[in-house]
Amino acid sequence: MGTPAGYFNEREHQICVVARMIENARTYWVAGGGSPMASILLAKKLHSPDAVYVTEDGVVNPEPMLPLDPLMTMVSSRSGYRALQWGTMNTIGFQAQIGLMDFGILNTLQVDPYGNINSTATGDYNGEHRRFGGPGGADSIAAMCWKTILMTDQQKRKFVPRVDFISSPGFLDGTEGARERAGLPRGTAPYRVVTPWALFDYEERYLRLAGVSPFVTVEQVLEEMSFEPKMAKEIETLETPTEEELAVLRTELDQRGQITDVGRPVIRHDDGTYEFVEEEREKKDMPSSW
Repeated sequence: MGTPAGYFNEREHQICVVARMIENARTYWVAGGGSPMASILLAKKLHSPDAVYVTEDGVVNPEPMLPLDPLMTMVSSRSGYRALQWGTMNTIGFQAQIGLMDFGILNTLQVDPYGNINSTATGDYNGEHRRFGGPGGADSIAAMCWKTILMTDQQKRKFVPRVDFISSPGFLDGTEGARERAGLPRGTAPYRVVTPWALFDYEERYLRLAGVSPFVTVEQVLEEMSFEPKMAKEIETLETPTEEELAVLRTELDQRGQITDVGRPVIRHDDGTYEFVEEEREKKDMPSSW
């Protein structure tokens, strides 16, 4: 795996967890910019060079214009640099519809026990609510990719018993065959939910806790959920970033910290244990020239 990193933050850890899930010679339909894009690019740099990814708007395997600019946008020359093909959201949607997209990778505001995704609005949509950007192509990604990987933060407000608005479909009402009855391709489904603290999968279409990061406890994860997930018989401990992974993330993919400089910092002690670094302590330990 490499040398365990001695210092990283929550977002870097989450990106590395997802990057290790990327498989060679598989196809990925990836949400525009942010953590999903950083995860697929990190994987292609380090261990899955033959994974093929498509941006949300349908461009096949572009390269970020490094070291000048990370891949943060869509529908622009920057996000199509050295692409294998310039398509559209419709052309990639047609390919996904006939089964050519193995995985989708998305971010979200809210997720419920059945994997339904809300990226549209929080609150009462017919009354007082806060409007966000909406799903863009995420509804097609979640509807038609064989498996969907979701990235979000570990917070009560994000793990809710019922999403305020279904922007992108999971298992809908959670009953067997609900997706098929809604007209979605048979065999497609939510696959994993990854936060900086935990890894979830699904058992009988219901969210299940499968892994926890070594700098938090199971109890802390459950406290940051507004419903109780199912529990795997054995909760695995998630691997933290390696120095090699962070070197690529920080020097090649995101030099300015636009994607990765998010979340609390974590320190690894010599005995292999981890803890969050408090802000005041972090300032105190910094060299005076910073």
